[in-house]
Amino acid sequence: MSAKRHVMEFTLDPWRALRARTTEETSGSTGTPAAALGPLDVDPDTKPGYLGGKAEGEATLEARAERLAELQELLYANGVAGTLDEHGRGLSLLLVVQAMDTAGKGGIMRHVVGAMDPQGVEDAAFKAPTEEEQTHHFLWRIRPHVPQDGYVGVWDRSHYEDVLIHRVRGLTSTEEIEQRYADIRAFEQELVAGGTRIIKVMLHLSKDEQKERLAERLERPEKFWKYSPSDVDERAYWDDYMEVYRAAIAETDTDEAPWFIVPANRKWYSRIAVQELMITVLESMGLDWPPADFDVAAEQQRLAAS
Repeated sequence: MSAKRHVMEFTLDPWRALRARTTEETSGSTGTPAAALGPLDVDPDTKPGYLGGKAEGEATLEARAERLAELQELLYANGVAGTLDEHGRGLSLLLVVQAMDTAGKGGIMRHVVGAMDPQGVEDAAFKAPTEEEQTHHFLWRIRPHVPQDGYVGVWDRSHYEDVLIHRVRGLTSTEEIEQRYADIRAFEQELVAGGTRIIKVMLHLSKDEQKERLAERLERPEKFWKYSPSDVDERAYWDDYMEVYRAAIAETDTDEAPWFIVPANRKWYSRIAVQELMITVLESMGLDWPPADFDVAAEQQRLAAS
């Protein structure tokens, strides 16, 4: 008979432990905001704020999934009811997941997002833009996937691909990249003003760990479909990607649309970290179950008589 797995809480709020920049804190006596972090500032083998191991982490993921599902249903119910906040807005949540290949984006979708009711979730995976998409502004293909009121939107890659890849490969001028940063800031502020809460996550794994995961895909026939020769090509640009991520985070991290760098060498840790970030935001909405828009007592009588 197997021992019961122990659920262990975070000792430090992931919202603080994983923030790419803590704007509330200051550097020394200058009163200036703390500098933005990049992936090279974070050890992908660590598990900030969590003292447990894999067994405890998996138990925590399972236990907290119920809370995440409850909060998502609460958000969806308020969306259906047309509930507005004090600013007259409907609310939604957008989770943006960026990462190098094999970092665990799919696992986040299955093990974290998969705990929620699909009818209240809108997910989108952004691949290389099509020929038609390339004829439009880079945000053109993104906008249709902004979550509706009451929904949780989850993006597997995102509008950030249009600065990350383009800067690494030199596909776009420096001036255009700077304009795209400005467009992204304006776009995200527009979403926030409309009632969307944003969490932006970079799953950070090491180059060595990625090599091991790619090797596993080549050794297991059931994982061949996940492998692409371009995965090895991109490894040649690893250091460039790390620096470009740093720049993108520095340019677009705000209190309203924050970035989090999540160590991802341990898949179980990255899953509970992202799960907890989502729970934090949903709880902060302070939602209640919407009241009935009908006479409950009268309906009980009608039902009893039917």
